[in-house]
Amino acid sequence: MEINEAVNYRESILELLRAERLPVDDLPATLENFLVALQNDQVIGVAGLEIYGDYSLLRSLAVKPNLRSHGIAGKLLQQIETLAHSKGLKAIYLLTETASDYFYRKNYIRITRNEVPAGVQRSSEFSHVCPQSAIVMMKTLRK
Repeated sequence: MEINEAVNYRESILELLRAERLPVDDLPATLENFLVALQNDQVIGVAGLEIYGDYSLLRSLAVKPNLRSHGIAGKLLQQIETLAHSKGLKAIYLLTETASDYFYRKNYIRITRNEVPAGVQRSSEFSHVCPQSAIVMMKTLRK
């Protein structure tokens, strides 16, 4: 398995995200700051960041169901956090309906929507894509 930039894998990413019932209509056009996990040149996982000033929103962390529990999501998340750190970002925020326990184990803490920076709150994910019932979490990045 290898992790690469996602720019050349848009259709495969859309297919994976749709299969996982994750939002695709508001994905960035270029998929800049997105990564894919590849096996035999096939997309088996994806994760991305949307950047809002000094903060970022984790988007679309997904792994094909038959390949879960092999550490792929963890490797993608680690690379995304490294990318965020290299860009000098202060924190990563996310919304989840199903994976709060997973992110808690990865040192993300649960917060309220009001604690999220205004720029991130204006993202499509916060403003209208994810339901109000979604759990909000964040991780502060070390400098």
